[in-house]
Amino acid sequence: MTDRRGVIAPRAENLTAGVSYVRGWGEARRGADRLAEQLAALGLEADFPGLAADVNVRGDGLVGLGTVRPEAALLLARLIQTGLEARDCEARYSATPLR
Repeated sequence: MTDRRGVIAPRAENLTAGVSYVRGWGEARRGADRLAEQLAALGLEADFPGLAADVNVRGDGLVGLGTVRPEAALLLARLIQTGLEARDCEARYSATPLR
């Protein structure tokens, strides 16, 4: 079973010929590295010790956050919410006509 993005597909433990696992893992590594940079900038790198790149059986890259404390998950959710609110505010501001 898999979801529409392939996240639920099993991890690639046994490789299949013709599947580009390296490409998928490389994309996941870049995403994990970028997230790690942002978490470090916020002083949160210790809260996500399991952050890692992975790949599923179809060769799709995956980024695993690992097991995190509830407080770290809540903080990450707040950061995402704040970013979305800032984006929405900026969109409303830029859509307001000048008088």
